[in-house]
Amino acid sequence: MIIGIGSDLCDIRRIARTLERHGARFTQRVFTDGERARCDARAARAEGYARRFAAKEACAKALGTGLSGGVFWRDMEVVNLPSGQPTLHLTGGAAERLADLLPPGHAAHLHVSLTDDPPLAQAFVIIEALPAANAA
Repeated sequence: MIIGIGSDLCDIRRIARTLERHGARFTQRVFTDGERARCDARAARAEGYARRFAAKEACAKALGTGLSGGVFWRDMEVVNLPSGQPTLHLTGGAAERLADLLPPGHAAHLHVSLTDDPPLAQAFVIIEALPAANAA
């Protein structure tokens, strides 16, 4: 069963300006070490950060809190499965909120779709609750 849906559209130019203006202060506040390493290793650095920024916004919406109620930027990390497919790893307040949303005997599966078509980046997040035996 679907327990949360979120989407976000982000202007890559705005992220590029923020990177130029605030640099590490911005990236360290919003992104995890793994996200920074992945984005900083790419030529299209701003696009990578914009996609992940949009994913975090979409995840916060899917959780039903936005960036409040104890949910912080770095509580949501965009990670890639071995296949390259993006997903989210939640910690802290985001993980606690997710646990509160889950019906007993269910586990969460987060579906993430990221795309960009400059100057825009977009993300969709769907949180699905699966019976714990099927959640792998």
